[in-house]
Amino acid sequence: MKFKDNEKAVLNIESIAPYLTFPSLTGIDFIKHGFSTRLGGVSEGIYESMNLGFSNGDEPDHVMENYNRISKSIGFCLDSIVTSDQVHNTEVRLVTAEDKGKGIKTRRDYKGIDGLITKEAGIMLATYYADCVPLYFIDKKNHAIGLSHSGWRGTVKRMGEVTLKAMKSHFGTNPSDVIAMIGPSICGDCYEVSSDVAEAFQKEFNEEQQKDILIRKENDKYQLNLWEANRHIFVDAGIIPENIHVSEVCTSCNSSLLFSHRASKGKRGTLAAFLMIKE
Repeated sequence: MKFKDNEKAVLNIESIAPYLTFPSLTGIDFIKHGFSTRLGGVSEGIYESMNLGFSNGDEPDHVMENYNRISKSIGFCLDSIVTSDQVHNTEVRLVTAEDKGKGIKTRRDYKGIDGLITKEAGIMLATYYADCVPLYFIDKKNHAIGLSHSGWRGTVKRMGEVTLKAMKSHFGTNPSDVIAMIGPSICGDCYEVSSDVAEAFQKEFNEEQQKDILIRKENDKYQLNLWEANRHIFVDAGIIPENIHVSEVCTSCNSSLLFSHRASKGKRGTLAAFLMIKE
């Protein structure tokens, strides 16, 4: 599952900070999106080089310069960004213009937010990763978007469905109008988990779905496929299967391009997903 430029994920290398885009989203004319790599920044050591996390021990000045570079590469103003404050939960925040700059230019006045949704143009949503799953949502009918972080805890709590329900509550979103993307994250071949994690998925998903999600090993460990788990969640929530896209880019397989918590044994920087409605 090594990364390669194909129809599902494209590495944009012409800018100062290379980043990934997804053709399934690029064709939607009212949005702008991207996913950072570890290339093109100024951070050093284990954070080399495009670390976008302020809370992992890196020099704050380095992180801010990295944001300057990735914002110029993708094409957005830092004043427009709104960041999550992730705790591996399923809380979703409605973002408005009043939130612009929070997490970068100003302090966040909210905590424990793993999902962001908005219908306002000119707001760049940002969530963070180093193996967990980025979930992109675009409601083409109502011109609304969502961006959520879903690790194994968020996935077993159906973060994708929770985000869709929040979009329906605030924007009238019908899942059948949504284009969904499962972004770069650890693949099932790389993600070994203990039996207690597997049991949580066995309780949440039916036996037929478990065939796609879990593979039991001889050492009483399991291989866990979060991509398939989230795909099933999307289908169960009402997204049309043809509108569900998977980048098939594994952070662990591609640890020279992307930060991976598992591959680096926790010594790493932080990636970010970006999504906005164009002004």
